[in-house]
Amino acid sequence: MMRQIAAAVLVLSASGIVAQSPAPRPKFDAFEVAAIKPVEHDAKAGRYITMQGTNRFVEKEYTLKLLIAAAYDLNAREISGGPGWIESDHYDIVAVTPGDVRPTHDEQMSMLRNLLADRFKLTFHREQKEFSIYELQVAKGGAKLKASTAAADDPAALISTVYPQRIVLPARNATMGDLVSLMQRAMLDRPVVDKTGLVGRFDFDLEWAPDETQFGGEVPIANADAPSPPLFTAIQQQLGLKLEATRGPVNALVVDNAERPSEN
Repeated sequence: MMRQIAAAVLVLSASGIVAQSPAPRPKFDAFEVAAIKPVEHDAKAGRYITMQGTNRFVEKEYTLKLLIAAAYDLNAREISGGPGWIESDHYDIVAVTPGDVRPTHDEQMSMLRNLLADRFKLTFHREQKEFSIYELQVAKGGAKLKASTAAADDPAALISTVYPQRIVLPARNATMGDLVSLMQRAMLDRPVVDKTGLVGRFDFDLEWAPDETQFGGEVPIANADAPSPPLFTAIQQQLGLKLEATRGPVNALVVDNAERPSEN
């Protein structure tokens, strides 16, 4: 199958040069096929969601509650209801995406939402609730962010890597919304709201010493004498931003129904 391309091309014909329109992107409304496997939890193995190549979507060691948080861009504390196993059973998912182009993060999550409804029989409703939250704000002295030189339609890249005593997060072509989304879905123990007012896309590097409140407690805690600063200090020193603890309204998700899936 010919690879789809993102830009128009020129082709030669008997009558000369003819402009050819770019091939359309797939709808990415559902995976072509997906295998779901229950697994024993192994805190040392780590958990992740990633694309391997163009068409292979891989999820490792997530509970249904964490899958919902990822799919709907929520902090796990914003999710309530449902049977108890949605927080205790862990799953691996390997799926194939349609077409010949790699789906964006948003397109991957759209397919994941469809899978949750189809295979886990997930139904839910929303409720406005007040939570303890963090507001991401610009610190005194201003932001220390560099405008990205990547094309505006290039996908954002924010992938944290855990090392002994520190976590490194290089971000490329990322918006403040991308950073807030990562913080509340995976890094922090409460919802995060963007109050920076910063628009555009940025390149930056963040390095900090993790504590017990981050990544669901599944990342080794740094020693008190770790060379990297704590997260809140690192954000201010390295990015010129700050996290302010407060309370505010959140559009929380309440699970009405969920069923354990078959493996195939």
